[in-house]
Amino acid sequence: MKIARPLRTMLLVGALSACVCGLVACSESNASSGVAATVNGQEISEQAVTDEVAHIRAQSGLSDKDQWGKFLVQNDMTPESVRENVIDTMVEKKLIKDACADLDIVIEDSEVDEAINSFKENYQSDESWKNALEQAGFTEESYRDNINGSMAEKKVGEHFEEQVEVTDEDYVSSAKTYASYYDGAKRSSHILFKVEDANDTEAVDNARTQAEEVLARINDGSLDFAAAAAEYSGDEGSAENGGDVGWDKLNSFVDEYTDALSDLELGQVSEPVESQYGFHIIKVTEVFDAPEADDITSMDQIPEAFRQNIQDMAVSVKANTLYTDWLAEVKEGAEIDIKPMPKGLPYDIDLAS
Repeated sequence: MKIARPLRTMLLVGALSACVCGLVACSESNASSGVAATVNGQEISEQAVTDEVAHIRAQSGLSDKDQWGKFLVQNDMTPESVRENVIDTMVEKKLIKDACADLDIVIEDSEVDEAINSFKENYQSDESWKNALEQAGFTEESYRDNINGSMAEKKVGEHFEEQVEVTDEDYVSSAKTYASYYDGAKRSSHILFKVEDANDTEAVDNARTQAEEVLARINDGSLDFAAAAAEYSGDEGSAENGGDVGWDKLNSFVDEYTDALSDLELGQVSEPVESQYGFHIIKVTEVFDAPEADDITSMDQIPEAFRQNIQDMAVSVKANTLYTDWLAEVKEGAEIDIKPMPKGLPYDIDLAS
């Protein structure tokens, strides 16, 4: 079965978040009564499928009928293919949960309890928690079952990651694929002249004046940038490392900092840049120009800060292959019966109109 990528992505993310990150009201329909599919004798109700589609639509801003129709047409999908994809995902979840024992994976009741209790803390009372469950179409038992299933998927994924053996050649292959993502990345250092209260005009003026004085000494060569950071910067964490705040591709900076950084070349120092924290003097210390894929022969060609992510991707790709092959084998050995789609489902619309 060919799986449409946009919906498949939403299913993988949406199904989990619907169960553990928030409780969304589910739809009801007479057409949704009955059984949508069976897997090894276990039933998947049509209502459960309808509810899952409703979750996905709500989370993706597709509750409106016209928006839903446009999404389906743009992605070459139909209500029938949506139902098929949802059922396929629900079947996989059941098979994964049931196969945990074969992989010596155990989901402890205490783990499920801990997860549920962490979500219950968002509600003021047991009554409000139960009401939220009911509004979302869950009983405490079915919600617990969903949490259990999500944990099973996570642990199965971790199981296959542990089975992976990765070679230096695998890492280099991963670098050939992903190094270009970091192309143009800039590493920078800064000196922060902190302002505690932006409404304190005197403090703002004093910080600006001090920043300009220190910058003048840096520019005339009488003061080293790293030494200035150690002496003057209000960012104590980076001051100890010469003001180093790392690579922009791995960190999030305030907009003013990011905009100023984008205009700087290697070795350049900025004018004082004002942000909510005060005034920054920024210096670009490294720029990564990613080699062409064919020219990458060693991980030494990749900055150390990027290597772990690239190595993790190598593990992830291999683990995903093991996982996919295992799941295909499990599905092949399962008895799966998908019933015909009934008429009148809430998400079933006429795409010809």
